[in-house]
Amino acid sequence: MSAPLLVELFCEELPPLALRRLGEAFAQGIADGLASRGLLEATSSVRPFASPRRLGALILDVKDKGADEPVEDKLMPRAVAFGADGRPTDALRKRLAKAGRAELADRADLASGPNRIEVRKEGNAEYAYLCRVALGQPLQRALQEALEAAIEALPIPKVMSYQLADGETTVRFVRPAHGLVALHGANGVDVSVLGLRAGRLVHGHRFQGAAGIELAHASEYEARLRSEGGVIAGFDERRDEIRRQLATAASATGASLGPEEARAALLDEVTALVEMPTVYAGGFEAEFLAVPPECLALTMRQNQKYFPLFDAHGRLANRFLMVSNMRLADPSNIVHGNERVVRPRLADARFFYETDRKTRLAERVPQLASIVYHHKLGTQLERVERLRRLAVQVQARLPRGDKGKPYADRAAFLAKADLVTLMVGEFPELQGVMGRYYAEADGEEKSVARAIEQHYWPRFAGDQLPTGDASVAVALADKLCTLAGLFGVGQHPTGDKDPFALRRNALGVVRILAEGGFDLSLAELIDEAFAVFPKGLLGDARGELEEFVVERVRGYLREKGYSANEVESVLSTNRTRLHELARQLQAVRAFAGLPESESLAAANKRVANILRQAAAKGESFANVGRAELREPAELALYDRLAEVSGSARPLFDRGDYEGYLKSFAVLKAPVDAFFDTIMVMTEDAAARRSRLALLADLRREMNRVADISKLAA
Repeated sequence: MSAPLLVELFCEELPPLALRRLGEAFAQGIADGLASRGLLEATSSVRPFASPRRLGALILDVKDKGADEPVEDKLMPRAVAFGADGRPTDALRKRLAKAGRAELADRADLASGPNRIEVRKEGNAEYAYLCRVALGQPLQRALQEALEAAIEALPIPKVMSYQLADGETTVRFVRPAHGLVALHGANGVDVSVLGLRAGRLVHGHRFQGAAGIELAHASEYEARLRSEGGVIAGFDERRDEIRRQLATAASATGASLGPEEARAALLDEVTALVEMPTVYAGGFEAEFLAVPPECLALTMRQNQKYFPLFDAHGRLANRFLMVSNMRLADPSNIVHGNERVVRPRLADARFFYETDRKTRLAERVPQLASIVYHHKLGTQLERVERLRRLAVQVQARLPRGDKGKPYADRAAFLAKADLVTLMVGEFPELQGVMGRYYAEADGEEKSVARAIEQHYWPRFAGDQLPTGDASVAVALADKLCTLAGLFGVGQHPTGDKDPFALRRNALGVVRILAEGGFDLSLAELIDEAFAVFPKGLLGDARGELEEFVVERVRGYLREKGYSANEVESVLSTNRTRLHELARQLQAVRAFAGLPESESLAAANKRVANILRQAAAKGESFANVGRAELREPAELALYDRLAEVSGSARPLFDRGDYEGYLKSFAVLKAPVDAFFDTIMVMTEDAAARRSRLALLADLRREMNRVADISKLAA
């Protein structure tokens, strides 16, 4: 019989930042455990539940017993298993007894029935096999094992130890657990875990739901918990309900909630804090709006879990939305209480801002000498001096704007000064943002103030890029100095550990160079980054760092939708001029769409193999002259290649990579004819050398944009 299976573990309040992950792992762990024991139908699906006080799973189409399965055990050679009279030997009897099938030894016909002994020939020998049927595991035992394994494997941030009611037994779990439910359709499943025995009683909202709801069937769980218990058990459903209520409440006030990415993490967090969410609106005095809006929004989101509201022009309003766990007809006490609580937070932000403005940013820079950046790389002030030198070099090579103006140097000098302000000390997320505000208040050049903020950009995947030469120069310099310094002292990322965010810094460099259109060499930038450090401070990790960044290029391009072969084809010819990659990839994709491309890619792969093997044997070959060729197929390929190359090179020089690659499609016929009639590695040394040289010319000309051989399957 198949029926839905419900499992719920009722706990004290679970850690909100881990709740969603815990709920998914709990449900999937149980489902995987049952699947491995053969209790799930092909139509089975799993639905996780996670609220502040419960982890649960509803798994559809679960069998009450696993299927019986045939099992074969190789026992021993036939000569050892049976005596001369054909009867089982003592050795066979002992093995059968060990396997729980001792009765087989006394049967007249050993070779019949579901449990039997078979003799099979393997090569020149014969072996006895025990063929038996393993009975399917009952649901009760399978669920007991799956539940224990799922709990053991949960990604618990910090395990608690607590005693059970007997005062003697100690168990370990993320939070004390007080209830366990296990229902298979209408039937209870007798399992136990964490000192709890499964029943059918679930508990609603702590204050506004039924204290105990007895379920008659597993399928009732979600609906009855919501209607009688005042709980939306599904994490995603609860989040969708909060999102809907937030949008409705914001619209009712004529405001908006601001950028989606700014509130996504907060939405997940409040979803993990409430069981029956209700959104209310509150406000604060308009005088606080004199503080930079980023400060107010951050303190509301981070400290109070509020959603700040913005007017039609995107400016912060003196209104906010809160998500309560209480649904009341008159929520005035909740609203007024939250308004009272938020005022001291906003007052603190105003105090930090006003106090910070009394000291100019430039006057704060010397304080960076007291902050250790890295025990091998010195202080933040030493870091700033290196940043200045590299930023000036990078700015000098940028193609537009700010020429001859020391904006990058000034911005780099001030870039880290806000680290010693009160505001950034309280809210590290505002690094750069507060530096811009304070620089503007100090009367710094606009390009300088902008670069102070934007030198951290891009901060995450999809984030905006820095604009203006000073911003780009300081952003590249900051990321490259970080990468060079930490790679140079051996602080590479290992596995999923990246405490200095080097992967993010490398991807930032990739995006700025690739999307910004800057004709800068990655290899040269890395060399310059290493050069700003004192001689002997760093090990020579240039090659490692370049490969690390190129690996980020691969991932970046794959996420753009390019295939692995397309990416490798362009990186084989260009690893450092990242601004060219997009046009090269577009050209490769256009070439791959030609009917001749498959044949030419295969030919290029063949040419590459021939030349590599020839070079390994010590063959020498250089550019070929027409007079050195003899066969018609050689001459035809030479003439056609010369003709196409002459017309294609101007296309390459002006950056028309697609036109350049497409020009070589006409070589399919002469290339095919060459390989059909010419033996390259002939015994004639002169002919072999000229043919290798012709193929080297072909490969060089065809692969200026990308290594076409990488497109071959």
